[in-house]
Amino acid sequence: MAMADLAKHSEAGAVPLSAIAERQNLSLAYLEQIFLLLRRAGLVASARGRSGGYLLSRPAEAIAIVEIMTATSEETRMTRCLDGDIGCLGDHRCLTHGLWHALGGHITAFLANVTLQEVLDGIPAAKLAVMPEPVSQPEAKVAAR
Repeated sequence: MAMADLAKHSEAGAVPLSAIAERQNLSLAYLEQIFLLLRRAGLVASARGRSGGYLLSRPAEAIAIVEIMTATSEETRMTRCLDGDIGCLGDHRCLTHGLWHALGGHITAFLANVTLQEVLDGIPAAKLAVMPEPVSQPEAKVAAR
């Protein structure tokens, strides 16, 4: 949210974190921590002085959402165990581990394919996954037999 806000409001120059915090109803202290990580990752640059604040380091169309997630250590992992761990349930993986692991991979791939500019403009329909129609309940029971 903060990066989208910055991209939207930085046309006139650097944007103070206090303005982002107010518009997005976020804690200024929290944003300071997040923007430190974003600056270290090279996604934003800070501007000092009277009209100081932050600017995007690259155009919004050149920043993938997955870069923001990675910089801020936000995970898309859907399982409670890490790939290198023994398992979700102590010494073995849960029955649905493969399902949730695959979903996390799809989420990461989607976020890698969406730019910050597309978040502002609306994600193009071609990038949105087309889901098949769900199977109705009676048919699902027959298929399960």
